[in-house]
Amino acid sequence: MAKILAVDDQLVMRKMVAVALESAGHQVTALEDGIQAYRFATSNEVDIVISDINMPYIQGTTLIRRLRTLPAYEDIPMLMLTTESSDEMKRLARENGADGWIQKPFDAEKLVHAVDKILTKFDIH
Repeated sequence: MAKILAVDDQLVMRKMVAVALESAGHQVTALEDGIQAYRFATSNEVDIVISDINMPYIQGTTLIRRLRTLPAYEDIPMLMLTTESSDEMKRLARENGADGWIQKPFDAEKLVHAVDKILTKFDIH
């Protein structure tokens, strides 16, 4: 079981992510924006972060860059879950610390598979 921080400004998307990952045995904290997520991260550790890109207040790429400055978040996997698909946006995400990309709309089974795959890659059990 992994502790997962999922960040998305859409309530429906947060619920879909939480249901998919909790059904696979993971513990999910779902928050609606980057400010909430960063505040949460300053006093809580997780095993993986999944973030949308386009959100109010703080974009997902900025959130990931800021999370990477926290010692507990330097080396954990971070995935983007977004409708964005341009090579430029993917490059920007990588440059800011993203380790992977999941395209919305997503299939719950594929999301679980992607999360399990990156947890294995990072040797998180």
